[in-house]
Amino acid sequence: MRTVSTRLVPTLLGTLGLTLLAIPAHLFAQTPPAAAPAQAEPRYQLPPKVIVDILDARPLPAVIVSPSRQQLALLDRPSMPSIAELSQPMLRLAGTRINPATNGPQRSQGITGITLKSIADGKDTPVVVPPEPKLDPIGFSPGGRRFAFTHTRPAGIELWVADTATGQAKAVTVAALNATLGPPCQWVDDNSLLCEFVVASRGAAPKPPDVPTGPNVQENAGRAAPVPTYEDLLKTAHDEALFEYYFTGQLAFVDAATGRRTPVGSPGIFSTVIVSPDGQHLIVERLKRPFSRLVPARGFPKDVEIWSRTGQLEKRIASLPAAESVPMLGVPTGPRSCQWNQSAPATAVWVEALDGGDLRRQVPKRDRLMTLAAPFSGEPAEWLRLDHRFAGISWTEDGTALVSEFERTRRMRTTWAVAAGSNQPRRLWQLSAEDRYRDPGTPIVVQKGGARLVAQSGGAIFLAGAGASPKGDFPFLDRFDLATGNTERLFQAQGECYETIVAVLDGDANTLLTRYETPKEPPNYFVRSRATGERRALTQFTDPAPQLAGVERRFLTYQRKDGVQLTATLYLPPGYKEGERLPVVMWAYPREFTDPALAGQVSGSPYRFNTYTGASHLFFLTQGYAVLDNPTMPIVGPGETANDTYVEQLVASAEAAIDKVVEIGVGDRDRIGIGGHSYGAFMTANLLAHTRLFKAGIARSGAYNRSLTPFGFQSERRTFWEVPHVYAAMSPFWYADKVKDPILLIHGEADNNSGTYPIQSERFYMALKGHGATVRYVTLPNESHGYVARESVLHTLYEMISWFDRYVKGGD
Repeated sequence: MRTVSTRLVPTLLGTLGLTLLAIPAHLFAQTPPAAAPAQAEPRYQLPPKVIVDILDARPLPAVIVSPSRQQLALLDRPSMPSIAELSQPMLRLAGTRINPATNGPQRSQGITGITLKSIADGKDTPVVVPPEPKLDPIGFSPGGRRFAFTHTRPAGIELWVADTATGQAKAVTVAALNATLGPPCQWVDDNSLLCEFVVASRGAAPKPPDVPTGPNVQENAGRAAPVPTYEDLLKTAHDEALFEYYFTGQLAFVDAATGRRTPVGSPGIFSTVIVSPDGQHLIVERLKRPFSRLVPARGFPKDVEIWSRTGQLEKRIASLPAAESVPMLGVPTGPRSCQWNQSAPATAVWVEALDGGDLRRQVPKRDRLMTLAAPFSGEPAEWLRLDHRFAGISWTEDGTALVSEFERTRRMRTTWAVAAGSNQPRRLWQLSAEDRYRDPGTPIVVQKGGARLVAQSGGAIFLAGAGASPKGDFPFLDRFDLATGNTERLFQAQGECYETIVAVLDGDANTLLTRYETPKEPPNYFVRSRATGERRALTQFTDPAPQLAGVERRFLTYQRKDGVQLTATLYLPPGYKEGERLPVVMWAYPREFTDPALAGQVSGSPYRFNTYTGASHLFFLTQGYAVLDNPTMPIVGPGETANDTYVEQLVASAEAAIDKVVEIGVGDRDRIGIGGHSYGAFMTANLLAHTRLFKAGIARSGAYNRSLTPFGFQSERRTFWEVPHVYAAMSPFWYADKVKDPILLIHGEADNNSGTYPIQSERFYMALKGHGATVRYVTLPNESHGYVARESVLHTLYEMISWFDRYVKGGD
């Protein structure tokens, strides 16, 4: 801080035309401030040992099913990375975070081992992996003969390929893959992959200027650009140079056996590369200048092209500008969602808006689908027009297209069947996207050579679904006849278990691969015969958290005062005695609905195995708390109006949940805490600002001032300027003076989630502190929206338990 000598005060006052009054000299005396006591540097803390032991235990492996349906790949993974791993170098460019040393993502999956398991006999074949493995799976080849994965070394990423019969594996490239915009390799056939490499001749990375050459300037010439709030955008010319340097890559086919490379085309910044089912053509999206400083890389100007296998341009589908002017609720104009018809050798399909991309325009038809077949010399043909916005497409083995569209106003999803060679759609299903009970399921997909197709048996397809019902989820498998619309139930979980379909192992779905669990048995994989009902275990995973084997789960249903049905899952700690009242942690996440009847549908299953990972609120069970998990907090209203009464509905849902947990004799009103993450943190802050229902709250990675997300958030698509009163009423920052109960704020310092930048918590903390609230504000170095480093996770749990022990359990 600069100071002014007291000897200059008269001169300064005189210059300003002011008169110096007779002021005692001691008032100008500069007394050195008293030295502040030394403050100990904060250190990561540990929660109780039982929690540390559970989180340090080896987690259950991830599982990938071979396209041949003959093997599983079991992927071993560490419990949590260290903060040192999370602190590797990071560049934040165009909405993406990369490690400049590796030319890949700043954070990877970090798989440490791979085991191949035969579905026929359960035999295990370990895959040879490099020392100190940091692996990311590419997956099985189309025929299942090989399994590919990348290995991240300190200075780059290399490709490894394993023989699935023997488990023998080797590196087939040097550490020069470019993984800045996603997985760097994809299988073409059993013998080759298409990969993106760092350009060998690119030289040294651009250095920032030692002295700025001028200001950074952005300008808009009267064109509306209502984009959401994004993090990690390009800000300077140097950022642009770095983006071009690191993200430019060279495509090449790689021989899976020898590693021999065949370059494809010229270097570029490739946001999308898709190989045609016959392996002879590529759909390529190349980003180009001028780069936007308003949207992330996916919204940059781009050329959408079809290339030959050798990299020759066969057709330019479109040259698209930056997606800065996409209207609210809208889509870009021009071709989008460009992909291959999976049932044809090489036919490109894409979507074009007929409403200028603006959902608010009233038009007869909103989208159209276009097609263009090899050799791509003709003009694209219009194939289909849709009443509403395109929402997805897949193809069956006989070439029938399953096309979905979505109507936002009613949240209605419609799926059409279009026979091969036809442009006449036939409706299969139409239902609300909010209606879980009527969900017909998702088609089972299989790999056929270079194509991914909906599995078909005669004229029928197979649908696997959650099987939601008033009693919970009971997963199912149906056979659905495309011609008649008749459905046959082939399988459904029965009794006190939760069993999902992982794969259909034969053409008629007589043999199934399922994942089976109960409240007492951890998830394991089984081969199930539909004819006999017998199950044969493929895996024998054990409970990674036996310390919590005694946890009891109860499904609760209750009603809000306006008649909306609500549900929650109540967890009781090991050794709970009926009738004992416990301190209760409520952890929730609000969701918007248009229909109150659908808002009350039951979600989840009481028969699932409890898993405990990360900074889970379920760890309160180790400390004698009951946990009311996911008490539904529906915000209901037609069209775009649900948030008009957000606070009133939120409070009513919270009151009903508290009434229920007290009514059944588990909790008492004086020892209930509320918590949530992200939109759940927003909920927590609002409940503390507008009620005295809770003794304390925990708000993690939340947004608290909606004027900082002025072009919408969650399902709210009206802008701040359209409904400023709604934004204000929903923002707990505007009611910081009303928060009278203790609140713990936690935020990752590198949060890049749209709308939940760390400044949200920082400003909310200052507002709360300014009004004398009881508040603690914890920021986690190098953490993003979710917390992953071991030190961060354990410290977060330490903070959460300490806070509620003091203010909820202890009753301070």
